[in-house]
Amino acid sequence: MSGFVQGKTKGGGSWTPKFVEDLNQKACIGCGRCFKVCPQGVLNMIGITEDGDIVDAQDDDAEKKVMSIANGENCIGCQSCAKVCGKSCFTHAALAA
Repeated sequence: MSGFVQGKTKGGGSWTPKFVEDLNQKACIGCGRCFKVCPQGVLNMIGITEDGDIVDAQDDDAEKKVMSIANGENCIGCQSCAKVCGKSCFTHAALAA
Protein backbone atom coordinates (compact mmCIF):
# COMPACT_ATOMS: atom_id res chain seq x y z
CA MET A 1 0.00 0.00 0.00
CA SER A 2 1.11 3.56 -0.62
CA GLY A 3 0.90 4.96 2.92
CA PHE A 4 -2.87 5.45 2.81
CA VAL A 5 -5.78 3.29 3.85
CA GLN A 6 -6.92 1.50 0.69
CA GLY A 7 -9.60 -0.94 -0.27
CA LYS A 8 -10.44 -3.01 -3.30
CA THR A 9 -13.37 -2.60 -5.64
CA LYS A 10 -15.47 -5.56 -6.72
CA GLY A 11 -13.47 -5.59 -9.95
CA GLY A 12 -10.16 -5.77 -8.08
CA GLY A 13 -9.14 -2.14 -8.51
CA SER A 14 -7.75 -0.01 -5.69
CA TRP A 15 -9.99 2.45 -3.90
CA THR A 16 -8.87 5.03 -1.34
CA PRO A 17 -11.67 6.25 0.94
CA LYS A 18 -11.67 9.99 1.60
CA PHE A 19 -13.23 10.98 4.89
CA VAL A 20 -15.16 14.18 5.57
CA GLU A 21 -12.85 16.82 7.03
CA ASP A 22 -14.83 20.03 6.81
CA LEU A 23 -18.19 21.47 5.80
CA ASN A 24 -18.47 25.08 4.60
CA GLN A 25 -21.54 26.28 6.50
CA LYS A 26 -21.45 29.69 4.81
CA ALA A 27 -22.06 28.02 1.44
CA CYS A 28 -24.58 25.47 2.78
CA ILE A 29 -28.22 26.15 1.93
CA GLY A 30 -29.62 23.52 4.32
CA CYS A 31 -31.31 21.45 1.62
CA GLY A 32 -30.64 18.19 3.52
CA ARG A 33 -29.65 16.07 0.50
CA CYS A 34 -26.32 15.14 2.13
CA PHE A 35 -28.11 14.15 5.34
CA LYS A 36 -30.47 11.86 3.45
CA VAL A 37 -27.71 10.10 1.49
CA CYS A 38 -25.24 9.55 4.37
CA PRO A 39 -25.39 5.88 5.40
CA GLN A 40 -23.64 6.43 8.75
CA GLY A 41 -25.43 9.35 10.42
CA VAL A 42 -22.40 11.64 10.17
CA LEU A 43 -24.37 14.85 9.56
CA ASN A 44 -26.99 16.83 11.46
CA MET A 45 -29.03 19.95 10.70
CA ILE A 46 -28.47 22.94 13.00
CA GLY A 47 -29.85 26.44 13.20
CA ILE A 48 -27.81 29.64 13.20
CA THR A 49 -29.24 32.81 14.74
CA GLU A 50 -28.86 36.32 13.38
CA ASP A 51 -25.99 36.78 15.88
CA GLY A 52 -24.21 33.65 14.62
CA ASP A 53 -25.09 31.47 17.61
CA ILE A 54 -25.77 27.77 17.02
CA VAL A 55 -29.23 26.59 18.08
CA ASP A 56 -31.49 23.62 17.39
CA ALA A 57 -32.70 23.64 13.79
CA GLN A 58 -36.31 23.79 15.02
CA ASP A 59 -35.65 26.80 17.31
CA ASP A 60 -37.71 29.87 16.39
CA ASP A 61 -34.56 32.02 16.70
CA ALA A 62 -32.84 30.10 13.87
CA GLU A 63 -32.29 32.58 11.04
CA LYS A 64 -30.74 29.93 8.79
CA LYS A 65 -30.54 26.14 8.80
CA VAL A 66 -27.29 24.47 7.76
CA MET A 67 -25.68 21.06 8.00
CA SER A 68 -22.99 20.21 10.55
CA ILE A 69 -20.60 17.31 11.05
CA ALA A 70 -22.11 15.73 14.15
CA ASN A 71 -20.46 12.29 14.13
CA GLY A 72 -17.37 12.59 11.93
CA GLU A 73 -15.88 9.46 13.49
CA ASN A 74 -18.65 7.44 11.79
CA CYS A 75 -17.59 8.49 8.26
CA ILE A 76 -16.72 5.56 5.98
CA GLY A 77 -15.15 7.71 3.26
CA CYS A 78 -17.75 7.11 0.53
CA GLN A 79 -18.05 10.85 -0.29
CA SER A 80 -21.76 10.48 -1.02
CA CYS A 81 -22.39 13.78 0.78
CA ALA A 82 -20.11 15.68 -1.61
CA LYS A 83 -21.57 13.95 -4.66
CA VAL A 84 -25.09 15.24 -3.93
CA CYS A 85 -24.07 18.69 -2.64
CA GLY A 86 -24.94 21.35 -5.20
CA LYS A 87 -22.86 23.98 -3.39
CA SER A 88 -19.57 22.01 -3.03
CA CYS A 89 -19.59 22.44 0.76
CA PHE A 90 -17.53 19.36 1.67
CA THR A 91 -13.80 18.78 1.99
CA HIS A 92 -12.53 15.18 2.21
CA ALA A 93 -9.11 13.65 2.82
CA ALA A 94 -7.57 10.18 2.87
CA LEU A 95 -6.21 8.84 6.14
CA ALA A 96 -2.56 7.95 6.40
CA ALA A 97 -1.98 4.30 7.30
